[in-house]
Amino acid sequence: MFGACQKEPHSLKARLGYFPNITHAQALVGVSQNIFQKHLGQVLLETKVFNAGPQAIEALFAGALDVVYVGPNPAINAYVKSNGAFKIISGSCLGGASLVVRNDAGINGAGDFNGKKIATPQAGNTQDIAARIWLRNNGFKLREKGGTVHLLPIANSDQLTLFLKKELDAAWTVAPWTHRLIQEANGKIFMKEENLWKDLTGGRYATVVILAKAEFIKAHPKIIRDLLEAHMEATDFLKSNPKEAKKLVNQELKRLTGKSLAPEVLEDSFKEIEFTLDPSKISIQKQAQWSFQEGFLGKKEPELSTLFDLSILNECLTEKGKGLVN
Repeated sequence: MFGACQKEPHSLKARLGYFPNITHAQALVGVSQNIFQKHLGQVLLETKVFNAGPQAIEALFAGALDVVYVGPNPAINAYVKSNGAFKIISGSCLGGASLVVRNDAGINGAGDFNGKKIATPQAGNTQDIAARIWLRNNGFKLREKGGTVHLLPIANSDQLTLFLKKELDAAWTVAPWTHRLIQEANGKIFMKEENLWKDLTGGRYATVVILAKAEFIKAHPKIIRDLLEAHMEATDFLKSNPKEAKKLVNQELKRLTGKSLAPEVLEDSFKEIEFTLDPSKISIQKQAQWSFQEGFLGKKEPELSTLFDLSILNECLTEKGKGLVN
């Protein structure tokens, strides 16, 4: 436990990465409302914004980041490739992903995906692995493996453009992009990803976690604690003040991307996302298994016994009289 008088020297920085996305709402609110800086005190918060998980992980490996909000699969990949040098220290967001199809693509059932072009945000990312498993479960093989389904790594913003041009038939992606495809590009939800998880976790699955360098956790536990307390405050704010939270998130998205979300896209996206401290260990362990099966984690199935370090998070929860995260 940390004493109230314990402080980090002013010269220290906490370098935090996140994405301009609704699923990273705690970061958006925490940064824009100075919640992180308030908890850090004299330690300077330095933020970096990324558009994809692999970019953020590269920054971690390069020593340009200490902590990052990121999807489970990039987090798993970082842990495996670094031989355990990174740890998941908290959950952040569950749910929000769907398989969206173009209304005029002729897709009405699972069998209609034969010969179709399906986009995911990036090869090996969280939605990409889910898409690969669903296709496999439904008897499809990818084109590069002698099958007929085209699975294409395409950035979310480009998916929207290609939907409009009718050059894509479907996309497995996450809110708000799922709802932008519906509202702006003649899309419809074919299946919510929770259906893939119903028999495994009751439909709950991790979308975003907080990943930190193990060396940084060991050297600066007080900074990690401060960041986690800020994350907890931002999570509570999102849950208890949804109307104001949506407004703040949308304002920050406009600042970072130059464009705010339409009200209906914002509302529909928030309905599908659960902001939480729970990393959903079961779903992450399953995602790692799937990623290995799809050839993204080397020749040996990874051992994940030290992937999670929730000790500081649980210290914070204990002090506040809240239940622990297991």
